[in-house]
Amino acid sequence: MSATWASSAYSAGTAQVAEHFHVSKQVSTLGTTIFLLGFGIGPLLWAPLSEVYGRRLAVLIPMFIAISFSFGSATAKDFQTLMLTRFFGALFSSAPVTNTGGVLGDLFSPSERGIAMAGYAMAVVGGPVLGPIVSAAVVQEPSLGWRWAEYLTGIVQVIFLTLAVIFVDESYPPRLLVYKARRLRHETGNWALHAKFEEWDVSIKELAKKFLVRPIQLLSTPICFLVALYASFCYGILYMQLGAIPIIFGEIKGWNLLVSELPFLCIFIGAVLGCGANVYNQLLYNKAYHAAGNRAVPEKRLPPMMMGSFIFCGGQFLTGWTAQKDTHWIVPCVGLVLLGTGFFTIFQAALNYLVDTFQAYAASAIAANTFLRSCFAAAFPLVVTPMYHNIGIWKED
Repeated sequence: MSATWASSAYSAGTAQVAEHFHVSKQVSTLGTTIFLLGFGIGPLLWAPLSEVYGRRLAVLIPMFIAISFSFGSATAKDFQTLMLTRFFGALFSSAPVTNTGGVLGDLFSPSERGIAMAGYAMAVVGGPVLGPIVSAAVVQEPSLGWRWAEYLTGIVQVIFLTLAVIFVDESYPPRLLVYKARRLRHETGNWALHAKFEEWDVSIKELAKKFLVRPIQLLSTPICFLVALYASFCYGILYMQLGAIPIIFGEIKGWNLLVSELPFLCIFIGAVLGCGANVYNQLLYNKAYHAAGNRAVPEKRLPPMMMGSFIFCGGQFLTGWTAQKDTHWIVPCVGLVLLGTGFFTIFQAALNYLVDTFQAYAASAIAANTFLRSCFAAAFPLVVTPMYHNIGIWKED
């Protein structure tokens, strides 16, 4: 959650960044776009490495480096430095977002994974919708400003990293067997004991061929590509709200910076409702799972996505058609609740489907999905402001 928080917390301070570094507000929005580009590239590295060196190291080390770049963003002396620290901060902070799907695949059977995945998806959605609200409260305080929004991001990441160091253990089965073999060698004195995973001598060439290319290979399959494409488009729409909500409630309705960011809570409420729908679908999935001889049934993950696709579109239409000054604020907020509900059901169904389909390579499948969705999310915030101003909100939505 701290990683996705960092992706959106910057958005509330774009006006101050533009004023401070003497660039246009549109240019200052690049901070979000560049962050999401780094967020898309990082998984292509961290997911394969987690399947070689284990999940824990592939999360904790990059997260520590990401914290350094978060504080670097807060102390940036010029705009170029800010953009560089945002990019590399995203590159390293994408590790926990990517590898969590693999961890859940390691720890939970398909009959339990849906509920566990709901918690992961809530964190992925909760960061982008809660980050702008908290950062807006910080940014509008004259004694703090946009730099403290970045400091706060770093502090949040430090807290989560500390908890991870204390409570998170290795979960990747081949790596656990390596640890077990090592322990048995010392206990028994039989130095011939070893895990099969230790027989593989990692070379850079083989690592690149077998692991770094794997997410791209999975993305080239129709199953992974089509599911990831639809989920990524919806994810881009979610990040479009970083620019849309301040325009609707700030520019049109005249609310101040903090209050105009509060409608993001409507998306979060919708995500909670969508989470309930996915938990209910898990109960239905369990029947199919047991009927199939305790084997994963990926297609049974898709009914929430089918339902959510209509709710997602309905929320967009309702928000767009009621975003006038004389319309009561509750109506577009209801649209945002529907948007959040639809998005969450689509997003979690896609994650569950990919993990069930590519079980042994779940982290790489999630990495492929993260790469594609970050590309969409990077582009949408950059174009939303000119589109809304030139086309109109009701036409665009």
